[in-house]
Amino acid sequence: MHVLLTGSAGKVGRATLGALRAAGHTVRASDLVPPVFERPDDEGVEYVQADSSDAGDAFAVARGVDAVIHAGNIPEPTRNPAARVFSNNLTSTFNVLEAAVRFGVPRFVFVSSETVPGFFFPERPFLPDYLPVDEKHPLRPQDPYALSKVFGEQLMDAAVRRSDIACISIRPSWVQWEGNYEKNLGPQVRDPSVLSPNFWSYIDVYDLADALVLAVESELPGHEAMYIASPDNAGGHPFAEILERYYGDEAPELRELAREDASGISCAKAERLLGYAPRRSWRDYLDGEGRLLDEVRRRVSGG
Repeated sequence: MHVLLTGSAGKVGRATLGALRAAGHTVRASDLVPPVFERPDDEGVEYVQADSSDAGDAFAVARGVDAVIHAGNIPEPTRNPAARVFSNNLTSTFNVLEAAVRFGVPRFVFVSSETVPGFFFPERPFLPDYLPVDEKHPLRPQDPYALSKVFGEQLMDAAVRRSDIACISIRPSWVQWEGNYEKNLGPQVRDPSVLSPNFWSYIDVYDLADALVLAVESELPGHEAMYIASPDNAGGHPFAEILERYYGDEAPELRELAREDASGISCAKAERLLGYAPRRSWRDYLDGEGRLLDEVRRRVSGG
């Protein structure tokens, strides 16, 4: 397929670009990064600088493609004014989706977020109703980022009602790659008392990229939303034990776990509907003390 990938210069975008090309697809990549006039590194990739919050740009890049992966959003709410986060994310999602609908693009994949239940950035205390969180959990966003993602998913619902497009919203957990595993997850590997709002959950960026390729290749009708997380938790700790130890009487209801060292987020729906089968773990990058493995460190440093 010829796939439009917005946000192609970001952490998720770069990995997804590689996964799409490895799967044999050609890609129209777009982002805010200025292009350079040089021979392209990959003849299967066309880069177009575009601001998807501008409707004209969105229509320009969406014309003539077979599918869209929309990853071009501000990725969290704390480093931009709240109004900019919300307006940019919602407007860019609307514009790219509207262009896809008008051009008759049959498949749209929206990069949503694990934050939609209320994780990570609430202004008032939040705990989920139960763990592991799955797609049946109510959505209770407080912050402008999560709210923009919830409304983005509602845009997908509206699109399938008014057109023949099929949509999948992917809700990734906290995205990790070689360059940030040690900083982000190392403390939790060493000490599970270092809590995270998503209950020790994470996703490897390359597994996420594979899931996005599965989504864009899927023939699922309508609109489906699904979480993408690694099946294990950061550190591989016994989940029931650490939940009781560090949350006590405030711990959410614990439901059936797929494994002892389970994640706080269930990816069972993606496994069932997409054939999602993650192949990577924090163990591929970190030792038992949460330090980057020597071979990974050499790869990151270019040595």
